[in-house]
Amino acid sequence: MHQSNDLQHQHPPAPAQPPPIAKLLGPFTRFLHLSSAGGLLVLGCTAIALIAANSPWQPAIDHLLHAPIGLRLGEGLYEKSLWHLINDGLMAVFFLMVGLEIKRELLLGELRDPRKAALPLAAALGGMAVPALIYVAFNHGGPGAAGWGIPMATDIAFALGIMRLAGRVPSSLLVFLAALAIIDDLGAVVVIALFYTNTISLSALAVAGLAFAGLLLLGRLGVRHPLPFIVGGIVLWLGVLNSGVHATVAGVLLALTIPISGTVDPDRTIGWTADFAEAERKTPNTGDTIERLAEGVGRGRSPLVAWEHALGPWVNFVIVPVFALANAGVVFDRAMLAAVGDPVFWGTLLGLVVGKPIGVVAASLLAVRLGWAALPDGLGRQGIVAAGVLAGVGFTMAIFITGLAFGETDPAHTAIAKAAILGASLIAGVVGFILCRRLGTQAA
Repeated sequence: MHQSNDLQHQHPPAPAQPPPIAKLLGPFTRFLHLSSAGGLLVLGCTAIALIAANSPWQPAIDHLLHAPIGLRLGEGLYEKSLWHLINDGLMAVFFLMVGLEIKRELLLGELRDPRKAALPLAAALGGMAVPALIYVAFNHGGPGAAGWGIPMATDIAFALGIMRLAGRVPSSLLVFLAALAIIDDLGAVVVIALFYTNTISLSALAVAGLAFAGLLLLGRLGVRHPLPFIVGGIVLWLGVLNSGVHATVAGVLLALTIPISGTVDPDRTIGWTADFAEAERKTPNTGDTIERLAEGVGRGRSPLVAWEHALGPWVNFVIVPVFALANAGVVFDRAMLAAVGDPVFWGTLLGLVVGKPIGVVAASLLAVRLGWAALPDGLGRQGIVAAGVLAGVGFTMAIFITGLAFGETDPAHTAIAKAAILGASLIAGVVGFILCRRLGTQAA
C-alpha cells in the first residue's frame, strides 16, 4: 500500500485562471472564509433588528413575524407564525449542528479522553450552575423565576470568534473554550428538554421514539446516503414538535443517529486513493477517472463530518442571522429604562458577566486541586479566566431560552432579558477580548 504523507495535506487543485464570476465574488468569498465572518454577520443583523424595533416600521415587522402561515394536508391544518417557523424549524437545524459537534467531540475529539474531558466538563458544570444560582437569588418566587436557564448558555461561535480576533492565543485555550462551550450546549439541550416542556402527548412522543429507533437502525444496517436520514429526521421533528417537548431537541436526536464512519476504513481509502492516482497517471484519461476517484473517496468519508461541512455555512450565514433578525429586536423606551431595576435584568446580566467566569474558574481550579483534571500545556490560570469571561457571551442560546421561558405570554420580561443578554454579551466580549490580547502579547 502506497500512502503519501503529503497527499492528505494538499489543498484541492484550483484553476490556473479563475473564472470571471470568481473575480466578481472575490471580496465576498474572502469575507465568508474569515473565522469571524459569521459573528460579524450576526452582529450586523442584531443591529438591524434593534434599529427596526425602534423605528416606525416596528408594528409592520411584528405583524409579519406573527402572521399565521398554514399548510393543509387533507383535513388537517398545520398553522404557525413565521416567528414559530424560525424558532421551531430553522433552530432545529441549528441544534442539529450542535448535536453533530457534540457527537464528533465525544467520539473523535478532546472529549473522547476522560482525562482531557475532565477539565472542560468541570468548567462547564460550574459555568452553568453559578449563573443559574445568581439568577435564582434575584428572582426566586418572583414573576421572572422561569428564566433561570437563560444565563447558563454560551454562544460558541461568538466566543471563539472573539478569541480568534484577539490574535495569537495558545491552541490549548481555543480547545478548552470549544470543549467547554460544547458541553455547555449539551447542558442547555437537557435543560430545554426537561424544564422548558409543555404538556406531553404520549402518542406524538411514541412517533418520535419510533422515528429515532428507525434512524439508529439505518446506521446499523450500513445506510450512509443522507436522504433516508433527512426523511426520518422530518418525521422525528414532527413527532417531537407535537409531543410538547421543544422541537429543537429533534435536531440533537437526529445528530446522534448520523454515522461517524463511512463504509470503508479511512486509512484504507487513503491508501487506495494513492494507488489509484498513481495508476491513473500512467494511463490515458477516459473521462470517468474523477468520478471513480470521487466514488472511492466517498465510501471512506465520514457522514457526520460531511453533514457538518454541508450545514456549517447555512447555520452560520443564514439560520443564526435570520434568528437574530427575528429575535434580537428590543424597544428602548421609558418603560425599558425603568425596567433596568427589574430582577430579571440583573439576574441575567450578573449571571452572564459575573457568574460565568466565577463558575468556570472555581470549578476548573477545584478539579485540578482534587486531581480529577490537569491543566493542558500552555493553559494557565489567566487563560482559564479569559475563557470564563468569554463564556459569558450568551447571545444566540440565551435569547433562544428567553423565548422558551417567557415566550409571547410575557413580552415585558422577554424584552428585559434580551436587553440584559445584549448588554452582558457586549461586556463579556470586550473584557474577554482584552484578556486574550494580553495573553497573546505575553506569548509573543
